[in-house]
Amino acid sequence: MISDAHEGIKAAVSKVFRTIWQRCRVHVMRNVLAHAGKSGRRVVAAFIATAFAQDDADAAKAQWRLVADQIRAKLPKLAALLDDAEPDVLAFMTFPREHRIKIPSTNPIERLNGEIKRRTEVVGIFPNEAAIVPPTMLPIIRRGIGMAAAGADIRAAI
Repeated sequence: MISDAHEGIKAAVSKVFRTIWQRCRVHVMRNVLAHAGKSGRRVVAAFIATAFAQDDADAAKAQWRLVADQIRAKLPKLAALLDDAEPDVLAFMTFPREHRIKIPSTNPIERLNGEIKRRTEVVGIFPNEAAIVPPTMLPIIRRGIGMAAAGADIRAAI
């Protein structure tokens, strides 16, 4: 399950779904860069990117800690934020490498939700429940067809 750091979502995931919770990497980076200051944002983003580029979870955790330790003297609040976010933001590193491309952020699902919203706003008012299905399912079906062409199992993706 991937989301922002909303405590209610985290609690529900652990209680109801009994799965790991992954904090969205994009949301973490926004929070982190807000503490970095305008002049240090590029450097901090590059440092953190080195953790995401590691081959496995142990290497990513070690690199994440190294980055936090390197900036601790100049930006202690940022280092504390990195310490707190580490287990949540690096949870995706336990999955196989080929899955990691899609799961570190909520951007794909936010993109899909935006497309569905755009399509439903064009129609405005639906005459019945059956009329809702084509504009809302089309982006999902198209995504599935693209995934099938790439060799993915559509049923596992939906």
